[in-house]
Amino acid sequence: MNFTKFNLLNVVTTLMLGLWVISPAISQKLISGIVLDEQSNDPLIGATIIAKSDQGIGTTTDFDGKFALDVPENESAVIISYTGYSDKEVVITSSEMGTILLSFGELLDEVVVVGYGTVKREDATGSIQSVTSKDFNKGAITGPQQLLSGKVAGVAITTDGSPGGGSKIRIRGESSLSASNDPLIVIDGIPLDNGGVSGNRNPLNVINPNDIESMTVLKDASAAAIYGNRAAGGVIIITTKQGELGKKIRVGYNGNISIGNTSNRVDVLNADEYRSIVQERYDDGDPTTPDHPALGLLGDASTDWQSEIYRQAIGTDHNLSASGGIGVVPYRVSIGYTDMQGILKTDNFNRYTAGINLSPGLLNNSLQLKLHFKGMLTQNDFADRGAIGAALGFDPTRSPRDPDSPYGGFTTWTNVNGSPNPIAPTNPVALLELRDDRSTVKRYIANASADYRLPFFPALRANLNVGYDFSNGSGSVKIPTTAAFAFNAINGGGVDNIYEQTKENSLLEFYLNYKETFGKNTFDVLGGYSWQHFFVNNTFTSSNVAGTPSETQTGSDPAEFFLLSLFGRVNYNYNDRILLTGTLRRDGTSRFAPENRWGIFPAAALAVKVIDNDNNKFNNVKLRLGWGVTGQQEIGDYYAYLARYQTGLSNAAYQFGNEFISTLRPNGYDGNIRWEETTTYNIGIDYSIIRDRVSGSVDVYQRDTKDLLNRIPVPAGTNLTNFITTNVGNMQNRGIEFALNTTPVLTKNITWDLSANLALNRNEITKLTATEDPSYIGILTGGISGGVGSNIQIHSVGFAPSSFYVFEQKYDEGGNIIEGEFVDRNNDGMVNEQDKYRFKNPTPDYSIGLTSNLSIGDFDFSFAGRANIGNYVYNNVATDMGYYDRLYNSNNTIWNIHQAAIDNNIVSQSNVTFSDHYVVDASFFRLDHITAGYNFSELLGHNVRLYATIQNPLVVTKYEGLDPEIGNGIDNSVYPRPRTILIGVSANF
Repeated sequence: MNFTKFNLLNVVTTLMLGLWVISPAISQKLISGIVLDEQSNDPLIGATIIAKSDQGIGTTTDFDGKFALDVPENESAVIISYTGYSDKEVVITSSEMGTILLSFGELLDEVVVVGYGTVKREDATGSIQSVTSKDFNKGAITGPQQLLSGKVAGVAITTDGSPGGGSKIRIRGESSLSASNDPLIVIDGIPLDNGGVSGNRNPLNVINPNDIESMTVLKDASAAAIYGNRAAGGVIIITTKQGELGKKIRVGYNGNISIGNTSNRVDVLNADEYRSIVQERYDDGDPTTPDHPALGLLGDASTDWQSEIYRQAIGTDHNLSASGGIGVVPYRVSIGYTDMQGILKTDNFNRYTAGINLSPGLLNNSLQLKLHFKGMLTQNDFADRGAIGAALGFDPTRSPRDPDSPYGGFTTWTNVNGSPNPIAPTNPVALLELRDDRSTVKRYIANASADYRLPFFPALRANLNVGYDFSNGSGSVKIPTTAAFAFNAINGGGVDNIYEQTKENSLLEFYLNYKETFGKNTFDVLGGYSWQHFFVNNTFTSSNVAGTPSETQTGSDPAEFFLLSLFGRVNYNYNDRILLTGTLRRDGTSRFAPENRWGIFPAAALAVKVIDNDNNKFNNVKLRLGWGVTGQQEIGDYYAYLARYQTGLSNAAYQFGNEFISTLRPNGYDGNIRWEETTTYNIGIDYSIIRDRVSGSVDVYQRDTKDLLNRIPVPAGTNLTNFITTNVGNMQNRGIEFALNTTPVLTKNITWDLSANLALNRNEITKLTATEDPSYIGILTGGISGGVGSNIQIHSVGFAPSSFYVFEQKYDEGGNIIEGEFVDRNNDGMVNEQDKYRFKNPTPDYSIGLTSNLSIGDFDFSFAGRANIGNYVYNNVATDMGYYDRLYNSNNTIWNIHQAAIDNNIVSQSNVTFSDHYVVDASFFRLDHITAGYNFSELLGHNVRLYATIQNPLVVTKYEGLDPEIGNGIDNSVYPRPRTILIGVSANF
């Protein structure tokens, strides 16, 4: 199939016309009645009334909850249903059925969202876990991923400390080396692009967390394989809040104000300690000899540079919503505003969001429409994160500002001629205040779905979903010529850069769903088609302030790719005890050559309800077995298989006379690149005991990835690049997950819910070369400060990815480092690169989540925390700054040092950079939030709740660095997570 020749409008028109079927009328007996809410006696508008013997005969209630329906003369009963209420079967005793009362049911709690539909939680065959809004994390939360942190076993979320920052999300560890390990995010039926647009902090900021109803995680392949081509990292399905028919307009408001501060600082020397150590190291006490130059460089000030760059961060967040139903149209609309400062000065995040959800039912409720719109406008001021590292190294005996300095009035290290010293420490305050880095990001996601139950064949539904995701990010970076760090004596210096990027994601999906029961056998069959087109275009101009032609670069880089899929799923239920699921998806991606373009991704699962009753002890016990294959093609490059040329930058044009001709250069490629595939095996048990007061699950899994998409070095002359992304190697993940939900106390006025989860995961690379090569050490990775091209981690066969690759440190009898002395591990009489070994890795052996919710009358108290055990961190701050030779540089500058230099008595950096002493156990327990609230409903007559939250109040760890929770395991100039105090109010009217 040609990916590019596709007329979306024609397909949509054809499908809609094919579905528009007029139901034949059957008129034998007219019945009528009114449907009301059991508690409020309000009319339920749009409730569905269906004849029991023929589900093709039905109607819905009007504005007053009334209905009239023609049914066969011999019809015995009707079934009345309404979203969120228990279904009710009513026997027909006369033509006038009177008032029928419906009560709230457990339907919404029992149903979880899966790919292309929903399933009762008790009927799920895969490893699925859903978290609803009432259980989300609390606090100064800007992105959906923060709501989920610590809530689901096997899901690790590491969040940036910056305002509106993104997160690293991993479900059951990593299954790829160079391709994306991110899960697929599906928002109201729209699978998103994994990457963000230029100038954006977090792709998920398009959704206001207040608008989210639930987040469902599909962890194993039997659950996720329906999204085959992008589900190797798991799937997270986000469902936003909807309106309800029969409800009067409800206005909701949620707002808060927050104050954040740094909770920890890096242990560098203060001014007095610094003067003392410089005197100790460089003053020989002999007045007859010249003073060491370092002594003359000391200043008179006492500056805490970390205090100069950090601040108390003020934030506010507001969300206003209105929901209800007008006629047959349930609606919910919302607007949101977020304004947050970062604790790093000049870092600011400002966001406006809007959401609209409409879900009308037409044609006697046989046609269900869902219309979703989400819009976002963000304005960002980005701080120069280089200031974090600069603040650690700048001389604490100097003031931030110098009135006589020509470089913006900031203290600056200069050469003899007065020009800035390019290899001296940079003033961190100047980095923040002289850099103007701004962006504006606009994004909207719109989709419409139509679910049509064919009137002549009510067991068959047809679903059409079309969507469009548009992003535009533009920004500029401006630095004046007075900035020492952007100085250029010849061309004037400074920076004047602009950029813009546009991304478009178009979606068409259509599927048929047949569900029928024959005696004890229920079949639920689904088959569909998916088409998705991704387009991106970048433009940029990079220049100095003067716009010097030789310093100016311009460029544009448009690209696109397509995904096509055919998918099917069969759910079989025997006697509501034995459940079978089979899934098959065939995917094609334009990222690969035609002969490698298509992949087949099957899955199968079996579940058996061993116990399914309502007694006082064991309520439910279900065993699950699952197997499936998922795919991966997210490698960043859209044209990795094509031999192509790239246009050179404008300042690299070649001059012919008075004309400048742009150059072309060939790019490296791999014509045989193909799908990476991950096979998952899962065994699980779900249980519920003691009247559902205790419930949970246990899962054991193994994931095997083959044909790893990996970026590897290539021999010189064999390709047009030094590194290439290709398929090489295998990897295995094995793990166990436990989830426990309990209600220890449940009385009329007191409810206490407690939940915990535990995950164990082991990851190992099993192959890295096409043929077995025991001498191949692996692929170096994990760049660090401490030398050009230095890497502290390695991918090696038989070890976890990104294992630390270091020397074994020697110690004296007192347990102190013997500087520069390492163990000769191979006993060849010398210590060299062959003595490095793989020592630990950043991934925890165990991860734990804990959540508690207590309500006593109108008072509520909750907390949530997480623990990682066995995660190791390389303290690159200590190795890069923790040595005495750093104090004075031959270019006549002095630098601050880390306390580790004194503690370990280290002279030279080269003696510590690759020492395993600095690979440290960073196990930790972190309280994410503590929240207390009070509901003033009786006092004010409405549901008004005041609450207070402390976010990130406590971290328990032996790790001495800034933060033990670091995604890649390398601690180097990390943006600190703030400790935030928040006061808020939520109200519903």
